[in-house]
Amino acid sequence: MTAADATRPATTDAKDRASFGRYRIMAFVTGGMLLLLCLEMVLKYAFHANGVDTNGSPRSVIGSWVAFAHGWIYVIYAVTVFDLWSRMRWTFGRIVAMIAGGVVPALSFVMEHRAKGWFEQALAARSAKA
Repeated sequence: MTAADATRPATTDAKDRASFGRYRIMAFVTGGMLLLLCLEMVLKYAFHANGVDTNGSPRSVIGSWVAFAHGWIYVIYAVTVFDLWSRMRWTFGRIVAMIAGGVVPALSFVMEHRAKGWFEQALAARSAKA
């Protein structure tokens, strides 16, 4: 066993932990933005909280930037999900569930909690092999 082989698991674990950290941050940010977007939609379309314009279309309550910002944040979230999924070599069903976390309100918080368990199990199994 060479010195490079001995440091590989520690390096891999560190990179995997960094990837999981990025995913966790994006899960919370995406979940928060999705809840904000849902609040905007309910206030705008259900309650017409800011009234309607001359054409009868509801006006934004929080701002039209919410949907735009959530869209771009979701793209970053999807990239972090793919990075973590590919590093951990999880099943296809897990990536589908994690991706859905960015479009179903509050699911990102649930998926983050589950992914934490999956992640810890994978690291424990990896260290048991070593």
